[in-house]
Amino acid sequence: MFRPDSGSASDPGIAGWLRLAAAPTFAVMALVTALSGDAGMICSATQNASPFSGMTLMYVLMSIFHGMPWLNLLARLRHGAARQV
Repeated sequence: MFRPDSGSASDPGIAGWLRLAAAPTFAVMALVTALSGDAGMICSATQNASPFSGMTLMYVLMSIFHGMPWLNLLARLRHGAARQV
């Protein structure tokens, strides 16, 4: 089972938690940026931009790209559950 605090070479403790924290963080940032419609505050070059372009799109893509640790965790949990059956 996945234990981010184990400290082993394959699972380096705090780095395990940071890997898992990246995707949800970017997802929340995308949601906040899309809902606030205030991407101009972050990037002054945007004028009347769609809430689904620019910064929101970047945060969505970053969330997807950083989703691999979650997929690995789910695969490990599924593999562990299959062993117990």
